[in-house]
Amino acid sequence: MIVSIVAIFVAGYACIALESRLKIDKAAVALLMSAAVWSVLALSGRADVSSELMSHLGDTCQTLIFLIGAMTIVGMIDAHGGFSILTGRISTRRGHRLLWIIAVMTFFMSAVLDNMTTTIIMIMVMRRLVGSTHERLWFASVIIIAANCGGAWSPIGDVTTIMLWTGGNVGAVPLITRLLLPCAVALAIPAAVAMRRIGRGGGTVVAHIGSSTLPAGVTPALSRAVLIVGVAGLLFVPVFKSLTGLPPYMGMMLSLAVLWVMTEIVYARNRGRDSEQPNRVSRVVRTIDMPTILFFLGILLAVAGLQSAGVLSSAADFLNRAVHHVFPIATVVGLMSSIIDNVPLVAACMGMYPIADAAAVASAADPSYAAAFAHDGIFWHLLTYCAGVGGSILIIGSAAGVVAMGLEKIDFGWYLRHAALPALAGYAAGIAVIYLEYLLLG
Repeated sequence: MIVSIVAIFVAGYACIALESRLKIDKAAVALLMSAAVWSVLALSGRADVSSELMSHLGDTCQTLIFLIGAMTIVGMIDAHGGFSILTGRISTRRGHRLLWIIAVMTFFMSAVLDNMTTTIIMIMVMRRLVGSTHERLWFASVIIIAANCGGAWSPIGDVTTIMLWTGGNVGAVPLITRLLLPCAVALAIPAAVAMRRIGRGGGTVVAHIGSSTLPAGVTPALSRAVLIVGVAGLLFVPVFKSLTGLPPYMGMMLSLAVLWVMTEIVYARNRGRDSEQPNRVSRVVRTIDMPTILFFLGILLAVAGLQSAGVLSSAADFLNRAVHHVFPIATVVGLMSSIIDNVPLVAACMGMYPIADAAAVASAADPSYAAAFAHDGIFWHLLTYCAGVGGSILIIGSAAGVVAMGLEKIDFGWYLRHAALPALAGYAAGIAVIYLEYLLLG
């Protein structure tokens, strides 16, 4: 049984990695893989398969509902031209300064928005400001790295951080305080290298955004209001969880509901406006990338099947005996995320290492090692950083990289020759900062 399940997972994952060559959507493969894994479990004669599946499905759906709410809020901001307010006023003729402005903006925007959306926005901005093809490649590379670094230190900045936060592995405040500096260092090093590869000039002055650039029927006041309410709603989610103790997806649903009600009131006042106006939530929600949601559903359930079969616990036991140190384990996971999607890697680690409570730590043969897997333990912070930032080492290692690769036609070989080593240096420096924090702060 175990051999069959592992073979199904490996074959399915190979098809996902070769999506561009096979021309088969990775969501379809992920769903097929998850169904096959759980079918093998059911046919093996285990009596509790259905109850285990329902338990895993509940955990998975928390992440998916959270993502749907966040994607809808981001879609509403975009539909009302809110991002133009943030990006349309950049004006500088100095290439070095422009590089750092774009890097810092991407770093903080991706902490609130998803990496892919942030990358698309900043690539569009960069196109308006940078004319040289050579310099645009370096700017795009920095955007990829900044998006991944920015998403790693925020509980809502990346799918993997959302998974770890909603799963109770990390808390919002400890995650931010422990990873903000390492992620900033991981960005600063490759950005400094890129700065030496571009000219001091190259930027062009961009006029301030006006109402003419906004979508039809959207006023500047409405655009600003949607931006403020949307971003405030995203930032409110961790506060909601700390105040109520409810799962984060409930806070996301509350934030979406407030934005929805506000915009419905605004549009209801204009009786001449079509009820199917494209800026309403009821229309924006139809543009959500459902194949991505279904991919996450399939891959998370497939990994859950490995967990139920005992594959992940066996892998954890092997690593505990052979390595027995969280830093090399997490570092290797990060390097793997430059090739393999970080979502199943993090899901596998969550299945391999259950959260250790106080009793488990006290009764462990090595309490200090077991404490690394407690809530907000060093392993979970390391895993969050490594899985997020490690995806920048190769351009195919993250959604941000794949999107930028398509938009700017970045060659895999060019990124490997020029940007991979600076990204790896930043990745290693961030781990060193985490290690120093661990030694100094415990």
